[in-house]
Amino acid sequence: MTEDIQKADIWKRISAGLFDFIITGILAVLFIFLFSALFGYTSVNSSLQEKYSEYESKHGVVFQITADEYDSYSEAERERWDSAYEDLVSDESVSRLYSKVVNMTLLMTTFGILAALLVWEFAVPIMIGNGQTVGKKVFGICLMRTSSVRINAICLFIRTVLGKFTIETMISVYIVIMISFNAIGTVGPLILFLIAALNLIFFFARNTRPLLHDLLADTCVVDYASQEIFESGEALLEARKALARERAEKRDITY
Repeated sequence: MTEDIQKADIWKRISAGLFDFIITGILAVLFIFLFSALFGYTSVNSSLQEKYSEYESKHGVVFQITADEYDSYSEAERERWDSAYEDLVSDESVSRLYSKVVNMTLLMTTFGILAALLVWEFAVPIMIGNGQTVGKKVFGICLMRTSSVRINAICLFIRTVLGKFTIETMISVYIVIMISFNAIGTVGPLILFLIAALNLIFFFARNTRPLLHDLLADTCVVDYASQEIFESGEALLEARKALARERAEKRDITY
């Protein structure tokens, strides 16, 4: 019952969100380091850097430069750099190593973030109950269905994996990685802006103050102390019937 929802205080949501974000980030980094060791990323990246160094020494240039540094070069320096870069990218072994590093970076990042979210945003709330992460528990807020029914594992999984991981996190992470590898243009930042804008619009335009992951899972963040949460739809229906009877009895007494 939307009208009975005791919305969580915004500052409590922000505080809990920051706390959980920091812990999730730490877990993600730890998982990424673990996957890095399992995939042999360091060895592959070292081989690529050796190739870069080989061509840098051969042509007397440095590949890792900014656009401003390139623009500051003289015409002769630019020609030498361009020639060195063409020589580098024409080496098939370099192309293979580069593609492998990019793919491994994407895989490690994906699995690392997914593992961190599954631990902190799914497994921990299942153990604590009411969709509470440690951050939500500390600040006295929790999750429930918008119908005032207790959240279940399916809703929590949709909220975590489809909402937080797929849409809100990985799309943004992939775009940032592609930008770092110069593999995407102005479309990337526009998508990042769109995701942020949609979250703001839904948050301030709808009564339950949802973010995208809440809309997908039909959940809302509420005040744990004051919110009445029903165990099931049947329990909610019985409560509504009892309330209706109570109101009818009051009307009869009044008349």
